[in-house]
Amino acid sequence: MSLWQRPLKILQAIAEHNRFRLNSLKGFVSLFLVGALMSVALAACSGGNESSSSTETPSASPVAASKSNVELTLVSFAVTKAAHEAIIPKFVQQWKKDHNQTVTFKQSYGGSGSQTRAVIDGLEADVVHLALAGDTTKIEKAGLIQPGWEKEVPNNAIVSKSVAALITRPGNPKGIKTWADLAKGDTKLITADPKTSGIAKWNFLALWNSVIKTGGDDAKATEFVTKVYNNVPILTKDAREATDTFAKQGQGDALINYENEVILAQQKGEKVDYVVPDVNISIDNPIAVVDKNVDKHGTREVAEGFVKYLYTPEAQQEFVKLGFRPVDETLAQTKEVTDKFPKVKTLGTVQDFGGWEEIDKKFFADGGVFDKIQAQKKR
Repeated sequence: MSLWQRPLKILQAIAEHNRFRLNSLKGFVSLFLVGALMSVALAACSGGNESSSSTETPSASPVAASKSNVELTLVSFAVTKAAHEAIIPKFVQQWKKDHNQTVTFKQSYGGSGSQTRAVIDGLEADVVHLALAGDTTKIEKAGLIQPGWEKEVPNNAIVSKSVAALITRPGNPKGIKTWADLAKGDTKLITADPKTSGIAKWNFLALWNSVIKTGGDDAKATEFVTKVYNNVPILTKDAREATDTFAKQGQGDALINYENEVILAQQKGEKVDYVVPDVNISIDNPIAVVDKNVDKHGTREVAEGFVKYLYTPEAQQEFVKLGFRPVDETLAQTKEVTDKFPKVKTLGTVQDFGGWEEIDKKFFADGGVFDKIQAQKKR
């Protein structure tokens, strides 16, 4: 409603309430008084043009700027939880120091695919940190994120990354050392469902990539991956559930998971036997501001500040401590990092397979390669 419409609404409301008639003296006096009130209101409005114009630019975040407290909603995939819980207090402290504003966070973690659908369906995330750029693109196509989000921050918006690891039972009784070992008939593998989990898509690509990068074609890759999925007794909804199924319920001989999950488990005192295959896939996780929601909430400035903070050495160090490989190449060359992470000889990327749009269409869409492999599983 415009400033000019508000006094008219007042007039209409009073007229309706009092039901006065203009031909009566009482009605004339009432109308005169209302007119005077309208004049005062309009004069006040004309004196406030500066603040009025600022509210017409959502990116200025006037609401956030005027608040001493602001709340951000972060929606992320399951395995980033520990990293964000370490980073967020540091950001909150820095933001308070620089802006004298207290930031609190609502946080939601789950399978990347499920989180993506939740945001599209109405979960009002200010920032999304998802397992793969394809999920972020789905939110963009839903009209919540503006095109070009990949270029708004460094490294094509990739803020964390990892590689795939094979976790085995203590002592590795099945002698699992390479991707090929997962196709053996007596080996049971635990992994998540690529229909609901971002890591499961990465797991699938790691298996496929292991054939392509060693000279195989699509036919050989399909044959190999089909054998592997024949050895999967259960597809969990996300990486966290896959880990629980393997570690707590004792199912399976091997688990494919992020390398960072293995390192985090070791830091918690768990003894984990694992191998990082030297033919691997670069698991790249993007970050993005959800434009429609931050403009609605008046949180753009803080949301963009948080995203930028995740690229700082302080934040990247926290990612490294919790097992993520750094996106900063300078940090990647430090002794701390080279000692921590096994070297990968042959590293595949999403771009090798045409990008996520092509990957989803070929492998994970209804009727795609994954569905066909599932249909052929031994009963």
